[in-house]
Amino acid sequence: MASALEDPALERYFKGHKAAITSVDFSPNGKQLATASWDTFLMLWNCKPQARAFRYVGHKDVVTSLRFSPLGNLLASASRDRTVRLWIPDKRGKSSEFKAHTAPVRSVDFSADGQFLATASEDKSIKVWNMYRQRFLYSLYRHTHWVRCAKFSPDGRLIVSCSEDKTIKIWDTTNKQCVNNFSDSVGFANFVDFNPNGTCIASAGSDHTVKLWDVRVNKLLQHYQVHSGGVNCVSFHPSGNYLITASSDGTLKILDLLEGRLIYTLQGHTGPVFTVSFSKGGELFSSGGADAQVLLWRTNFDDLNCKDMIKRNLKRLHFDASPHLVDIYPRTPHPHEGKIETVEINPKLEVIDLQTSSPPVVDVLSFDSTTTTDTTTVRTLADKSEEISRYFLNPSLLSSECSPTSLKKKTEDMSDFPSESQRSIPLAVTDALEHIMEQLNVLTQTVSILEQRLTLTEDKLKDCLENQQRLFNVIQQKS
Repeated sequence: MASALEDPALERYFKGHKAAITSVDFSPNGKQLATASWDTFLMLWNCKPQARAFRYVGHKDVVTSLRFSPLGNLLASASRDRTVRLWIPDKRGKSSEFKAHTAPVRSVDFSADGQFLATASEDKSIKVWNMYRQRFLYSLYRHTHWVRCAKFSPDGRLIVSCSEDKTIKIWDTTNKQCVNNFSDSVGFANFVDFNPNGTCIASAGSDHTVKLWDVRVNKLLQHYQVHSGGVNCVSFHPSGNYLITASSDGTLKILDLLEGRLIYTLQGHTGPVFTVSFSKGGELFSSGGADAQVLLWRTNFDDLNCKDMIKRNLKRLHFDASPHLVDIYPRTPHPHEGKIETVEINPKLEVIDLQTSSPPVVDVLSFDSTTTTDTTTVRTLADKSEEISRYFLNPSLLSSECSPTSLKKKTEDMSDFPSESQRSIPLAVTDALEHIMEQLNVLTQTVSILEQRLTLTEDKLKDCLENQQRLFNVIQQKS
């Protein structure tokens, strides 16, 4: 058993959301933590004590997922309001809205180079977006039920998705085809993700299990049965040696993948735990659940070899590289038997002097091309040319309505929305553009529905042709 200094420790907790936490993600530099909630808000927390938190207002229903871009300059969110939003994670709260899904969106994920975004929805599709041009690229249809999660591989060549149709599918982003399929007869996966070097995937099962699959040899590597409730989320440590799981049984579990065993059980939440994520360096992890609390933990147990393992994983991101021994964790699949002693950590049993958990919160109202919001928010912007280069040349993320004086002003105070006489675009033109955008959104949704119906028709036609061929073969054999 590890000594107390090497055990994970609850470092801080954040209170600000009014309902269950659905998703957490660290910024790439580890200084900020973004959280999504059933209360329809995103919150951006600063890991420094006493720093202000920002609440982003824009979604009209539950926010189901969020993700920082690899550079940390954008934050993507998915919602039950059927939209995906792209935010600039600062005090201004600028956002653009993507509408193509015809049902609640369950998941968002950036590719490692930040050029693409994958979204998964209850309309049974995965959609891929170009971040440079801020436009829809293509859909992936093969799931027959709600798609709960979709993630890019580290090299961006593959996408893994899981659905309530009880399948996990691997997609090739080059030819846009499903190249592999893992199915389960018992339950469906709530969440899937690639390990840091892209050779394996982990699934969080509604049947209380955690499974690891090798995507190169299509083989089940590990099968853990350590939870007494559905598993909602998993997160790989950047070294690839550990996996943390979040479950409806109210616990977090940390698995040692090299030894194939459970090493820690963490009990800090009241009620189901819905989400968990390691920081990019692995020194911290955060969790959230039905108790509306966000817990920040210090990892402690893998300080020594973490940086070396991350460097080694970066060298293996090329998918055609030869297999490494440490890539394949156990040599044969096995259920976890739980006979080895594990460490159970319950911060509630100790007297802990935690840092302030309720920092001052600033509400940030979203400005975008399709919605009208309050007339007061932070409007201070950097030089326009800097904005264009920093945010992928996206006009909807720029403030063309700001006066020249407000563009030069650098302050954290709230500034007034420019009056009609100060605007560079007349109100009538703005209204016309908004109307055009609404019509384009309707057209996009119509095309999406037609695309889905065409795919279903193709599938049925394929089945008919296969049946016809079988009948023809039978008739030939009889004659």
